[in-house]
Amino acid sequence: MSEQEKEQTSALAKLIWEDPRTNSKQEFVLTENATATIGRSPDNDICIPEQHVSRQHAVIVYREGLFMITDLNSANGTFVNDEQITEPFPLAGGDVIRLYVPVLVFSAAVTEADQEKAEKDGKLILAAASTGKGKLIITNGPQEGQSIPLLLKKITVGRATSNATWEIGLQDPSVSRPHARLELVDDTWVLYDLESSNGTFVNGLQVTDKGRPLRDGDTVAFGATLSLFRTN
Repeated sequence: MSEQEKEQTSALAKLIWEDPRTNSKQEFVLTENATATIGRSPDNDICIPEQHVSRQHAVIVYREGLFMITDLNSANGTFVNDEQITEPFPLAGGDVIRLYVPVLVFSAAVTEADQEKAEKDGKLILAAASTGKGKLIITNGPQEGQSIPLLLKKITVGRATSNATWEIGLQDPSVSRPHARLELVDDTWVLYDLESSNGTFVNGLQVTDKGRPLRDGDTVAFGATLSLFRTN
């Protein structure tokens, strides 16, 4: 990383996890506007290969000056300071995050040496750029773990049926036929609800037909199906 890039990259926090298999301490440094997914699947930003951890377990996003952690409908839950979280929760320095068994410590004290080491070890988590690319990662239900790339500029989401005409079919009876629409507008994906029976939600807030722009790390619920929106 060049000196100019370092000046533009503000490291704000780090997550510390001790791998019980190797007894090695791993430190992941989070920069401003970074999104960090945590789970058992190796495609997460922070992979915790432990049986109690779901494939996509939780996500940490930077919103309005705070890092917020959200459980992704994991099988065993996410706990902060031993309290189970059921909605986005703001993290503070010293908070202990428990994924049922594995424990991570959230620290707001980050040095330049921490940042340099994280970059060297491949554990520096940067903000994602809005390039017009995007994907939805299903985090619960029969399609858990499925990554759906958004390849068209307009995509409709609905229940998976034999005669479906929409691009994304979800195996969930609570999803309408069709349910929602995604449109790419100036490199930003905008989500619209199509008068679905059970609603479309972003970070727990209901979406209307007026649309809701999506940001990297947003959780998107179509009925009972929860997904994670990523821009890369």
